[in-house]
Amino acid sequence: MERKKASDYPQELLNLFDRYVHGGIGRREFLEGAQKFAVGGLTAVGLWESLRPNYAWAQQVPKDDSRIKAEYVAVPSPEGNGTIRGYLAQPAASGKLPTILVVHENRGLNPYIEDVARRLAVANFIALAPDGLTSVGGYPGDDEKGAQLFGKVDREKMARDFEAAARWLKARPDSNGKVGVVGFCFGGGISNNLAVRMGSDLAAAVPFYGGQAPAADAPKIKAPLLVHYASLDTRINAGWPPYEEALKAAGVTYTMHMYEGANHGFHNDTTPRYDESAAKLAWQRTLDFFNKYLRG
Repeated sequence: MERKKASDYPQELLNLFDRYVHGGIGRREFLEGAQKFAVGGLTAVGLWESLRPNYAWAQQVPKDDSRIKAEYVAVPSPEGNGTIRGYLAQPAASGKLPTILVVHENRGLNPYIEDVARRLAVANFIALAPDGLTSVGGYPGDDEKGAQLFGKVDREKMARDFEAAARWLKARPDSNGKVGVVGFCFGGGISNNLAVRMGSDLAAAVPFYGGQAPAADAPKIKAPLLVHYASLDTRINAGWPPYEEALKAAGVTYTMHMYEGANHGFHNDTTPRYDESAAKLAWQRTLDFFNKYLRG
């Protein structure tokens, strides 16, 4: 499939797709709304197909890359759903290293998120990408089915699963005792949530275009935050001003970067919403941030 960019689509259509992806409307409603953009031989279904992820584009680090080793693991989560399955990626060389939890979007542990874990392993971190859909059978290999399963999981138990995974990572014998979290979309919200839940047990959090924690919980946050937003993502951005005010009042260390002209999901290199320049800059900032707060 030819790779398209966000600029190839009307912003109104991208916003409509964003509502569909996040459960605001169903597929039928998206197709009905997309019909007016189906011109020049395009169909609404064709537009829908072109906006969906193509995971072949996401592989920046091959699964068999000799620099890393990767495997699936099961992490106990007695206060959550019992167990959470995850993809563990780490450098091939041994030694005590910082650990990072990688939290997926609202579709489950897809190939893009697994690749993000491998990218962190190449950067000399131990990364675990758990699958929040473990309790309902795991990521089904299809994003639309993943979204349907997402609605069946107890959100509070899922949050406990991610916390259990972070604490498991932190306690590993090959960990240097520090754990950070990076999350995207839903995972960005979980990153903020973990900063509240874990307090000083979390060393750094990087939410990408994620929902904010309740302002009243800001005083519980002890980890420094690196917050990435897309300027066109008005749905998520609306929650930032009160959150920032609460972070300031609580004395939380934070840095926020707004990526002009970027859409929600700009780091995900499997869809047209991917913005290469914003994604690369945000990723380098993320690595620098983790190197600063998780090493030593």
